[in-house]
This record gives sequence, C-alpha cells and structure tokens, in this order.
Amino acid sequence: MKRMRVTLLAILLAGSPFEVSAHPGSAIVVDRQGGVYFVDTGSGVWKVGPDGKLTGIAGPAFHWMAIDDDGRLKNATLPYFSSGDATVTRVGVNPTLLLSSDFPIRVGRDGALYYPWLSVGKSLQLFRLAPTGTTTVFQTLPANTESGPLRWLNGIVTGPDGSVYYTENRAVRKITPQGELTTIVENVTLPGCGSVPGVGPDLGPYFRGLEVDTRGNIFVAATGCGAVVKISPDKRVSTVLRTSSPWSPTGVAVSGGDLFVLEYLHTASDNRKEWLPRIKRLSSDGRVSTIATIDRR
Repeated sequence: MKRMRVTLLAILLAGSPFEVSAHPGSAIVVDRQGGVYFVDTGSGVWKVGPDGKLTGIAGPAFHWMAIDDDGRLKNATLPYFSSGDATVTRVGVNPTLLLSSDFPIRVGRDGALYYPWLSVGKSLQLFRLAPTGTTTVFQTLPANTESGPLRWLNGIVTGPDGSVYYTENRAVRKITPQGELTTIVENVTLPGCGSVPGVGPDLGPYFRGLEVDTRGNIFVAATGCGAVVKISPDKRVSTVLRTSSPWSPTGVAVSGGDLFVLEYLHTASDNRKEWLPRIKRLSSDGRVSTIATIDRR
C-alpha cells in the first residue's frame, strides 16, 4: 500500500452525549482481502484498499468497530441502550462493519458479538449476542480493581481459542471460554513514557485497542505513552512501535504478519475535528510505513 493523504471538509457526526468529550476513537479492522477500515471521529468511516486507495464510506463517526466477515449477525437485533443512547449499527456488506457509539465490541470466531455494559445497580458485565439473536451474560466483571471501581472497558478482542481479552487503563485481562478470569499484566511502567495532550498521568499507560495473533502475542495501544506494546505468551512486555507526542496510537489490527496501527493527533480540546487520524503499518520485516493520513488543517 502506498501512502495516501486526503484533505476533507466534513461535518461532525455525533456520537453519544458522554463520549463526545472523551477521546478519539480506536476503531480499526482488516478484512480477509487486506482492506483496512478505520473511523475518523471527526468525519466518519474510511477504507484503505490493498492497492493503497483511500475511500470514504457512509457511516457514523463512532468510537469502536468490529467486522462481521460472514454476515452471521445480519438477522440479529443489535444492542441499543436508551439509558445512555448507546447503539451499535451496521455499515456496508461484504464485509459488514459494526460500529459502536459507547462501548468496545468484537465479533468472535463463533460469529457472536461481545460487548460490555454497566446496568444501573450492577457490576460491569460482558455480554454475548449469538447469531441466533440470543443475548447472554458471558461474564460479570469485578466491581473494583486495583485502580478503583470498574465502570467501562477500553477495548476487547477474542483470541484463537475463544478467550476474550480486554483492557483497562493499567491492565490487560483474559476470560477463558470456561469463564476463568486472569490478569495478563497490570500496573505496567513503560520506559520513556512521555505525556500526551488530553491524557492525564492518572491513567498510566492508558491501554486501549488490542489484538491477539495466532501465536498468542497480544498487541496493545498504550495511548498514554505514545506506544504500541507486545505482550508475549509468557507475559513479557516490549515496545514494538513508538511515536512522538502529540501523536499517539489508539487502536491496532493484525493481518498475516503485519500490524496496522490507528494513531491520532491528540489535543487537550474536545473538538473532534482537531483529532487527526493516520494509519501506520508495521510489516513482518520490521519496516514502518504510513499508509493513510486524514488532514483538515
């Protein structure tokens, strides 16, 4: 793919009321043909084709994305919560993209949609929406962690064995198909962790989007440190990509031996149009290239 640069004059598409002032999105996925899809939270959905062509796709500028490659959820009623005006919506076909306004989502190899939600008076729960349309509680998460009350997750992903991994600000955890909850890493300190505009030091590395490859390696966007880290199956943490503030990664996706990274130009402002995204590719041979940039300046 070659680098593409696009200047756009677009209106701001609204997300949820309480996400607007939160942060840039972490929506990035790759289809089976190598097409990279991502959301610019200042304008909408984009695709970088295998040929490097950058194309806009009609869809909301939501924060999270999943891909339903086989359309197994096409007849299922997607989550909607009127209490927070939170919703998941479909975009396109072959593949179908699922966009979420308020919470991270993932379609597993079983074709089910996994997502967290905090109901009034309850602990945070992880739900599983099956292709049949049946929704069940996959796991009720601890009410508190070492960082305090657990009220949201920053990202979720399913592994090759059906396990679900998720990120908190300072931790990465795993739920096995049998329901066992384990901690992969917590209270991680990354060397050379600088400051990123809009990300307070209280968030630590601020782990967000994550991905698991076929070997069990976990790649995580450490937004608070401007880095992407790799966590090996034996829980060793290493930095595989670093950028310079005010840029910082928010999401990752794996395709073959390549790692695709969604980065944003962060600001201390809540103006989404100021958050400019770009896509980097870390190839299996170690080369780093920028394959797409959105610029409104």
